[in-house]
Amino acid sequence: MSDDVPERQQHPTLILAICCLSLFIVTLDATVTNVALPTIGKELHAGVTSLQWTLDAYTLTLASLLVLAGSSADRFGRKRVFRIGLVVFGLGSLACSAAPSDGVLIAARVLQALGGTMLNPVSLSIITNSYKEPKQRARALGVWGAVSGVSLGFGPLVGGLLVETIGWRSIFWVNVPVVVAALVLTTLFVPESRAAKARRADPLGQVLIVVLLAGAVFGIIEGPELGWTSPATLGAFVVAAIALALFVPVELRRREPLIDPRFFTSIPFSGAVLAAVLAFGSWSAFLFTNTLYLQDVKGFSPVLTGLLFMPAGIAILVASPVSGRLVGARGTRLPMSLAGFFVAVAAVSLAFTTASSPVALVAVVFALFGLGFGLVNAPITNTAVSGMPNDQAGAASAIASTGRQVGTSLGIALAGSITGAAGAGGKVPKSFATDAHPLWWTIAGAALVVAAIGSISSTRAAGASSERLGPLLQDATRA
Repeated sequence: MSDDVPERQQHPTLILAICCLSLFIVTLDATVTNVALPTIGKELHAGVTSLQWTLDAYTLTLASLLVLAGSSADRFGRKRVFRIGLVVFGLGSLACSAAPSDGVLIAARVLQALGGTMLNPVSLSIITNSYKEPKQRARALGVWGAVSGVSLGFGPLVGGLLVETIGWRSIFWVNVPVVVAALVLTTLFVPESRAAKARRADPLGQVLIVVLLAGAVFGIIEGPELGWTSPATLGAFVVAAIALALFVPVELRRREPLIDPRFFTSIPFSGAVLAAVLAFGSWSAFLFTNTLYLQDVKGFSPVLTGLLFMPAGIAILVASPVSGRLVGARGTRLPMSLAGFFVAVAAVSLAFTTASSPVALVAVVFALFGLGFGLVNAPITNTAVSGMPNDQAGAASAIASTGRQVGTSLGIALAGSITGAAGAGGKVPKSFATDAHPLWWTIAGAALVVAAIGSISSTRAAGASSERLGPLLQDATRA
């Protein structure tokens, strides 16, 4: 069947629904797996370190290849890459569901994420291409963002229900019929599109990004188990440092780099990426740590664990659209300040929890955390593209999205290291609730930095840094 869909048969609303469907399963998979971790650990005899890799193998792959997937779709066709992504994601899901060991599961998660990298950024490009009128496009992107919030907020409950009623393998089975439906609908209704001028491939920059992120995450996750001064741990950090040192000069020499280092001379852009890393790192550490706390320390079932995360999910749903309106009416300073405040209050409260803390108190604190997290996403995106030339806004947004995934990977890695669970011989110790207190103080500090970024990014000096960057990027494009 031809990839071309006649214009009279194109239905933007249906295209939006198809793209949102793909976003839903990819984002859901990043959170639904959290609640299943204790059950996976027991059945596959996997320790905390393996459970960290079960999550980080997914998010690390997304972080490493997100920009590459977007540029590849611009060059080879967005519909084509989108369909390949659906097939790979579906095959990865099947492999996860059949995994006989933790090692196979981790490898299958990499395959699954490889498909996911071809879905999220590409679906955003398809939506942008399908809605020509700016107001309609803005509404469509608002729906797309809301779907992400729904999947983040309700993932733990969906995971808990599936694990308790069918088994942990079912959290991957459910992806398959959704993938098949999206594949058929994409073939029938989504038109093919390409960028007028596709970016050149940057293989060396891509390799350096993978080495940098993999080395850093490996060192943080494996450090407690292998020893922080072991050759493997130190070697991982050294390799990551070398990759970072090489990345900047290599990318500065390229006419069309994978990630242009000059972007980071813009204070708002650098602030947005740092805020994305801190906010999503805090959220992933929150989910990972509290899943182990509720199931392994308090002895709750997966369903009850999912229900206790619901206040956070509802808070995200409420706060996300409010944040978007605040950004439009007041700018980014207020929502980012509020986000930092609520997360900091929640984190400080968690720093005083114990194994016997009341469930009602835990639920209230979870709601505060969700409220803060729900407020931060819109200002991050807005700040990242603020002051950028129109033809660079997509690249800036993609890098901010990469920052979110990097934060998610680092948050999970740090959660196991700071709490000491990763080096506890494969089991969560009874002292886990109090062992986690340093993590919550760390997150409280990160939240205050996010609030500070909101203020710093709104200053005149910050605006001037973005204004100086714009002409530089445009001159480079014309050169």
